Amino acid sequence: MKRFPAFDPPEYVGFRPDPKVTAEYSATLRRDPKRRALVERLPRAEHLRLYEGMVRFRLHDITLKRWVRQGVISKAWLGTGEEAVAVGTTRALRPGDFVGPMIRNAGSCHEMGMPVAQMLKAYLGTHDQITRGRDLHTGDPEKGVIPPTSFMAALVPVFTGIALAAKQRKEPRVALTYVGDGASRTAAFHEGFNFAAVQRVPLVIVLQDNQVALGTATPRHTAAPMEIQHTAYGVEGLSCDGNNVLDTWAASRLLVDRCRKGDGPFILTARTFRMGGHATHDEAEARALFPPETFAHFGQRDPIGTYEAWLVAAGPALDGRKHRSDVARREANEAALAEAERRVTAEIEAAEAEALRSRKEKMPPPEDAVTGVYAVTTSPATKRGNGRGTATTKRAAPRSKPRKTVAAHARRTMASRGGRRLS
Repeated sequence: MKRFPAFDPPEYVGFRPDPKVTAEYSATLRRDPKRRALVERLPRAEHLRLYEGMVRFRLHDITLKRWVRQGVISKAWLGTGEEAVAVGTTRALRPGDFVGPMIRNAGSCHEMGMPVAQMLKAYLGTHDQITRGRDLHTGDPEKGVIPPTSFMAALVPVFTGIALAAKQRKEPRVALTYVGDGASRTAAFHEGFNFAAVQRVPLVIVLQDNQVALGTATPRHTAAPMEIQHTAYGVEGLSCDGNNVLDTWAASRLLVDRCRKGDGPFILTARTFRMGGHATHDEAEARALFPPETFAHFGQRDPIGTYEAWLVAAGPALDGRKHRSDVARREANEAALAEAERRVTAEIEAAEAEALRSRKEKMPPPEDAVTGVYAVTTSPATKRGNGRGTATTKRAAPRSKPRKTVAAHARRTMASRGGRRLS
């Protein structure tokens, strides 16, 4: 994959496949017989989708980082280094399932079918996307993507409810959402997942152990290993190499399939690392939190670079042909990956252009600031029930301001501020 010195972590810019790391990648895939069997049966088209998904995620984040540098937006929350977690887990789902991405799981959105342009528009606050300019947390319930909020682990009780509904309706659906290592220590996580465990609902929690909660390294907020957290709730769990997309996909698939059979819930602990700050504003502080050796270690384990190296060295023929030599297979795979990258790059460029057009032409009108904020009452309701068959009238609750008056006030306020629109 092409590297961008201005935006990629420096360890990724100089990435070269390390034979020891490639061997480690292959050894991970052989370690568990069930996962190995799944990976060996994975169609070549799905290998390409996993690769394209991670490239799409990386380029989405690079676009946001460039916008920060250009002053288009003020900051962005990136998933650089964690692409395999979001893409691998989401690709284990099927249509009809639900995913609850946190802000560092943008890859889950587009892998469930959301156009990247809609995701970028959410950051720009345009009117022609699901939040109508109100929030950069995005999703699309029609595609099974439930928009998150800023509160850590807030989707755990929500997804417990979604999974419980699927169980009660006897629908073979699975709900999957994410928490970080810090979020797994919140009340929302404990209360939500404890209820999920008691009710035995089809829920998978992906615990992204990226070794830091905001700016607090994991050993400073947690004594026990993350991998054993599931034991506190009396349920099973798995762990995976969160920088190995195939290991992550296979582990997720095992748990998702078990959920459909009536088992669950589960916790999947994905060991990974955040190659940047909590957001683009504190990258220097993040670099100071860990020694350079840590960044160098995970730089050699770039989820995209290591998957590329494995596909070329040991992967199936991505063009579907039976090659006479291993050299021919390698060359064919390199060509297939290059073509996939060109295809995704063109997609991201078109998505960015569409989003920037919306920023010029489709920002929220001032009056939309009050849409859905104030209750609109109807005419007085009439009901029977005084025991004699006569009608009694219940007066509508008074309103502090009629809807039209509020909208007019919003327009006047915007006009007094020089016509600036709300974003």
